[in-house]
Amino acid sequence: MKVAELQAEVLRLKKEKDVCILAHSYVAREIAEVADFVGDSFQLSVKAKDCPQKTVILCGVRFMAETVKILSPEKKVILSAAEAGCPMAEQLDVEIVEQARKMFPGCAVVAYINTTAELKTVCDVCVTSSSAVKIVSNMPQDKILFIPDCNLGQYVKSQVPNKDIRYMQGGCPVHAAMTREEVLAAKAAHPNALFLVHPECVPEVVELADFVGSTAAIMNFAKASEAKEFIIGTENSIMEHLQYDCPGKMFYPLSKRLICMNMKLTTLGDVANILRDGRGGEEIVLSPEMIEKARRPIDAMLAFG
Repeated sequence: MKVAELQAEVLRLKKEKDVCILAHSYVAREIAEVADFVGDSFQLSVKAKDCPQKTVILCGVRFMAETVKILSPEKKVILSAAEAGCPMAEQLDVEIVEQARKMFPGCAVVAYINTTAELKTVCDVCVTSSSAVKIVSNMPQDKILFIPDCNLGQYVKSQVPNKDIRYMQGGCPVHAAMTREEVLAAKAAHPNALFLVHPECVPEVVELADFVGSTAAIMNFAKASEAKEFIIGTENSIMEHLQYDCPGKMFYPLSKRLICMNMKLTTLGDVANILRDGRGGEEIVLSPEMIEKARRPIDAMLAFG
């Protein structure tokens, strides 16, 4: 079956079965084109909460589907690829965070939204990459333990120097692998291009950027900018989406290694199979107690942000 035919089937089935399809910006273009909404992880969970459908298919990774379930516990939430995890979200556990609290007494634990539901239950506030600086600035506490991404934590610390911000050695292995040398080489190859980067990259990469922001912010900046060439310092799917959306501009990858294999696990065929007869994917099931506890730092984020 051709891609266009499969897309037409997915569009028909989701309407017939009253299903909302949410896709993270890092998934394949052919999936994004049939989704009801495409965006960053927390944006997706908010859209799921507001949509009228009672069943949601999340095309992304597990922590995103868990966040959808936390905000919409009454809905059936299906992760499109059961094995799609996130190394950053899964690298810390509850015990490690509790030990860190003892080492840094009196701190408020700020968790990047890219954490598991279980880890959220022992945190004080969640943040997104776009809201982290504002929320930490607005918090009354001066002592902050930022988890799990040390690169985003260091970026927040550079923007909020009046707070005592500590962080743990964790983060996105894909973004963290990018080097200053790769940036300089990309800039030399494309001297007229602006360099747009995600704050999950290491500080020596971020400091060379013309713009630093979340995935959505990078895309919005590129679309609105009068510049015609851009080096994209985040997952390479963003470069592909931008090339479709802005055919008059040129987009270059910072590195061919900027690929999240977990995001690539979902195929258009997976989505079709779930809609056809429920094959594949995995329904996200969380206990009422976990949902209640994991919701608290998200509510705190909304209060501060």
